[in-house]
Amino acid sequence: MAAVVGSRELRTPVVVALRTLAVAACYYGSAQLGLLRELVVEGAVVTPIWPPTGVAVACLLLFGLRCWPGIALGAFFVILSLTTLTPSALVVLAGNTAAPVVGYLLLRRAGFRNDLTRLRDGLALVFLGALTAMLISSTTGAGILIATDRIEWPGFWAVWLAWWVGDAMGVLIVTPVLLLLARVRLPLPVSRWKEAAVLTVIACCLVPLAARSSVSLLFLVYPLLIWAALRFQLAGSLLCALFASVMTTVAATDRVGPFERLSRVEVMMKLQAFNGAMALTALILSAVITEQVYTRRSVERACQELVEVLEHLTAGESADGRAPVEDGGAGRRWEE
Repeated sequence: MAAVVGSRELRTPVVVALRTLAVAACYYGSAQLGLLRELVVEGAVVTPIWPPTGVAVACLLLFGLRCWPGIALGAFFVILSLTTLTPSALVVLAGNTAAPVVGYLLLRRAGFRNDLTRLRDGLALVFLGALTAMLISSTTGAGILIATDRIEWPGFWAVWLAWWVGDAMGVLIVTPVLLLLARVRLPLPVSRWKEAAVLTVIACCLVPLAARSSVSLLFLVYPLLIWAALRFQLAGSLLCALFASVMTTVAATDRVGPFERLSRVEVMMKLQAFNGAMALTALILSAVITEQVYTRRSVERACQELVEVLEHLTAGESADGRAPVEDGGAGRRWEE
């Protein structure tokens, strides 16, 4: 018995350590992906989408608050890969760790559910987990750039806005996809696979064309998004939004298509307006549709149970041997 207890006590720190390292590795890996595409705003280098914020919020929602050391460790290695460790870098590290933790606490306070099957869950993720919580990291980051004289005061708000929107886009685009993948169970259902294949082929052809065409065709993404949400709910809309966001971000950083003749600030504004509107549409529309589907299934289940109860009562009356007979003008009465 003592050996079993000792084994469990030993296993717990090992599991915590492995989880911390796994979260840190995911954070660091997603940061390297985000750094592949950068934009310069007022002399500061920013990323249009910062995936580590989405990874951090998703890990907190899946594993709880105890995984925050992994987020801090991942952010630490990201900073080391970009610059030397200074007091200002530690402030940025604290802001990047605190923002997803605050987002997680706000979401849990609002009763957020990881399955995103309710409209309130989608709204909470947008306005609490993304737009509100990421104010911490953007304010900390832009503020430390001002304090260390890396940017001038006139450029503060542009850098702050770019930082804030990049972090928020990471939560809006990456977090729902990771929460969705965490609920995937094999084997996958094969219903509607033909329609899914057709939608995938059309998206792979149309989205890059819309993102890189000199004619402004980005609006063509929205019918695909609506189609994916109506037919495949959360999974379809989120994957479609993720693919469209990646393709549009690549086009924006390459300065091609609708972003060709724009200034750096205009590129950032147009890209983030598109990504934000698309992510918001995907989350809210799929949440509304999923909620309606669940409501309809609940009503159908309740009706089926009512029918079964009525059939059971009818079968019980027949078993008693009772039969309805007419009782003159007084109506019907039951006799043995």
